Amino acid sequence: MPYEFKFPDVGEGITEGIIVKWKVKERDNVKIDQIIADIETDKAVVEIPSPKEGIILKLYHKEGETINVGDVLAVIGEENESIGIKQEAKIEGKKEDKKPYTGSVVGFLEEASDEAEKKEIKKGIKTDSATKKILAAPVVRKLAKELNVNLENVAGTCDDGKISEEDVKKFAAKTAEKKPAIKVTKKYDFFGYVERVPLKGIRKITAQKMREAVMNAALVTHHDHIDVTKLSDLRTKEKENAAKKGVKLTYLPFIIKAAIEALKKHPYVASSIENDEVIIKKYYNIGVAIDTPDGLIVPVIKGADQKSLADLSVEVSNFVEKAKTRKIDLMELKGGVFTITNIGVIGSTYFTPIINYPESCILGTGRIEDRASVVNGKIEIRKIMPISFTYDHRVIDGAEAARFMNDLRILLESPDSLFS
Repeated sequence: MPYEFKFPDVGEGITEGIIVKWKVKERDNVKIDQIIADIETDKAVVEIPSPKEGIILKLYHKEGETINVGDVLAVIGEENESIGIKQEAKIEGKKEDKKPYTGSVVGFLEEASDEAEKKEIKKGIKTDSATKKILAAPVVRKLAKELNVNLENVAGTCDDGKISEEDVKKFAAKTAEKKPAIKVTKKYDFFGYVERVPLKGIRKITAQKMREAVMNAALVTHHDHIDVTKLSDLRTKEKENAAKKGVKLTYLPFIIKAAIEALKKHPYVASSIENDEVIIKKYYNIGVAIDTPDGLIVPVIKGADQKSLADLSVEVSNFVEKAKTRKIDLMELKGGVFTITNIGVIGSTYFTPIINYPESCILGTGRIEDRASVVNGKIEIRKIMPISFTYDHRVIDGAEAARFMNDLRILLESPDSLFS
């Protein structure tokens, strides 16, 4: 017979809810515990699982509709079953039923009407209540009520079939295992209402990568600043030439070039640890962190040491477009040996970037700004770029990190020979 599944009492004093989304449609096959609907109340979002296996014969409410505890959500049956007109009328009529609510998290127990029971007895058909005498002490009956156990369904193990407290507890535990678990996600905490946003997609992957890095590396961050006044002048000159070729030249290609030269002097910076070995990479694939509405993406410029400033500018621009439109290829995100991330474009200065594990180091650049500096005993306004270098202390120590930063600074403060 078709089973009427009603919006159960989920606790928390909830009496009504709004159907946010049906996870099934009519004629779908469902299994026990399969989520069939998300229902939002004033306190929580509740995932409603199916209490039975079968076919959804009927869904009784639309998405966005408000329903009360006890209203029929769906009718579940078998392949050849259908809902007749009488049963439809019966379900609709129950909305006006003034009988006390007797539902639970697995639905409602259908009770025969007094009229139906009288007819059965009159015909000589005995109901369970008429044939079974319940033998249980008052304390057992009280326990059964507390555990929502119908004593008619409990077999007594004591003398003369008497039901004990242990019988009730075992029955309650057994039926509890069969009840589908209703997941209630509260919309508030101890202090007030909150908004819950699923951690998914890029942000979920990033979260996993960051946790992996923190759990598997001994991270230290070295901060410094670089006078990029000469670099700024060089970029201004090269920028005009690049613009004639349709290339937008930023500071990033210059930083990539300088970083590669510094990596050649300090090979352990471009390495990773595998078991008890340090793997030093002999190639220069540089990752570039790109901010997107969905989170951070790090495409990798392969063979960056073989490319010109213009080539690097074009490749970075292409990566930015691909990342923001989510058209980037998976292989374009792999193979990096060193990553550069820039928060200066957003307006920040120093920070502590986390390595793109299993890489061992990452360089962070901050906002370039005019600052008063002492040059040959005189105060001058210079363009200063703050930098942050995070490294795995298992691979390199503080002294090596400082030497790498010093060489990087020399290259960027005197860029003519490097980019001539």
